[in-house]
Amino acid sequence: MGSTEQPASAGSRVFVLAGGLCGAAGVALSAAAAHLGGAFVGTAASFLLMHAPVFFAVGLIGAERALRVASLVLLVGLVLFCGDLLARDFLGSRPFPMSAPIGGTLLIGGWLAIAASAFMPRRA
Repeated sequence: MGSTEQPASAGSRVFVLAGGLCGAAGVALSAAAAHLGGAFVGTAASFLLMHAPVFFAVGLIGAERALRVASLVLLVGLVLFCGDLLARDFLGSRPFPMSAPIGGTLLIGGWLAIAASAFMPRRA
């Protein structure tokens, strides 16, 4: 008999991959913060770890377009925000001016878009 499982879409795989990478980076950076210090490393680790489950969930449930777009905004914001914090500690400079505030704003917008997606019509 054939399997009833359907292959994961490329979009779903991207979010599962993002969740795994955020989780791994968050754990590694938590260890780095504990052993090496750095004012921003621990914050970046916390943000990565708290967002990893969101990407797993979106990837695993095969979410509607609105939720996928909101999650993509969240992912871009996370990369900008955490990238800025880590660059400050490890490189001594920022990737570009306003990268953390832009990333933080995208994180807030991504979460609000996730909340708004609850009111979007679902496809049958």
